[in-house]
Amino acid sequence: MSNNLVYDVHQTPPFWKNLAFAFQQVMAIITATMLVPLLADATGVYLSQSAALIGAGIGTIIYLLFTKFKSPVFLGSSFAFIMPLATAVNYGYFGILLGSMFSGLVYVILAVIIRFVGANWVNKLMPPIVIGPVVALIGFDLATSAMENLVAGAGVGFNWVALLVGLFTFFVTIIISVKGHRSIKLFPFILAILSGYVLAVFLTIIGNAANVQILKLVDFSVFEKVADFSNWLPNLNIVGVFTEGTAKISSFADVLTIFIAFVPIAVVSFAEHIADHKNISSVIGRDLLVDPGLHRSLLGDGFGTIVGAIFGGCPNTTYGESIGCVALSKNASTKTILTAAILCVVFAFFYPLVVLISSIPVCIIGGVCIALYGFISVSGLRMMQGVDLHNTHNLFVASSILICGIGGLELVIGPVVISPLACSLVIGIVTNLLLMPWKKKDTFVKKPELMEGKQTISDEEQADLDNKKSEN
Repeated sequence: MSNNLVYDVHQTPPFWKNLAFAFQQVMAIITATMLVPLLADATGVYLSQSAALIGAGIGTIIYLLFTKFKSPVFLGSSFAFIMPLATAVNYGYFGILLGSMFSGLVYVILAVIIRFVGANWVNKLMPPIVIGPVVALIGFDLATSAMENLVAGAGVGFNWVALLVGLFTFFVTIIISVKGHRSIKLFPFILAILSGYVLAVFLTIIGNAANVQILKLVDFSVFEKVADFSNWLPNLNIVGVFTEGTAKISSFADVLTIFIAFVPIAVVSFAEHIADHKNISSVIGRDLLVDPGLHRSLLGDGFGTIVGAIFGGCPNTTYGESIGCVALSKNASTKTILTAAILCVVFAFFYPLVVLISSIPVCIIGGVCIALYGFISVSGLRMMQGVDLHNTHNLFVASSILICGIGGLELVIGPVVISPLACSLVIGIVTNLLLMPWKKKDTFVKKPELMEGKQTISDEEQADLDNKKSEN
């Protein structure tokens, strides 16, 4: 496979350029990473945004070590675990840590199995006609949140000013990416977000002066939190475990509840892990499931979640936003990913910067995500380039995945909710297996011209003969 990367996996951009690339990666993943703890624990007592950044940064470093710096992917807080985390919050810091450890151990166990069994079955079970639409669905699934952010303004349900600012940010992104000078076209997200933020601040100042609510896009009140130095120290999960202990877990039933909440979601996330690595493989032009291997990426994801959760509490996962950033910037250097991980840890201890980033209006993020999520979907469709969609077999497999996924098919089993992405993947795999041709018995038949010699031929040879006869 080939690629058109500016910087390949093992290459290192010049120092300042690498720093800019890394900051761009941070900007791509930071909103989602900081949103997970907020959604799972609105009180902020047990989960904090700063701690989640530290967990993501450390988890990514662990992942890079296990994958031998061959996979340019960032790990961030997983949205799939929002409901399990909300359950674990009821059991305190130790309950959160226990749940995240359960989810990480699922990946570790799967990695050990694959290490001894091999990963060839993955390609057989999930060929391009299955994995392509699933990867496309990852982008489609994220599209809803991008559109919701695009039109959201402070205190207003639908804000057309927010929409215009978001679209302005998107257009700046694509213009810089396509028409920008070579020196700046590698940094479309930073420049687009900066441009959108300047415009939003200008409109907000006018809105405050004229008391026009629709123009108030930036919430300047968040900067008041900087004066309270108690906010500067991240609420690390491990510190809470030592101070609170296991007081909120009173029985084995509590442990079982946490186990049931986390483990099934981790098993389902295994499919997303494969899809993400197939996706980034298509971007960098080499199969990461082969080198460094699926078992290594799973170990990196698993231990990245366990170690990251010790600090941040949230289970981690590979981020599609990071993959989209690699695809658009054409920089796959793992040194950039490493630098981004270090920046996340550093930023977490510099609270004014956390507040500044959190003040960026979501409409600007929504505008950037049109490009980010679009690249994910298109990369999935690109995986099907060599697939014959005139073949009814392939047509049924792709259509079943796309319709079930876009339609939002969910499977609810007690407290466990299996996502549309996972459901569509399972249906696609089953459909593909059902439509595969039946394997003929290993019998031998006599070739006409060899009848006299009593020689025999295999099924494959006979099939070739039959095809030639039908052509004649």
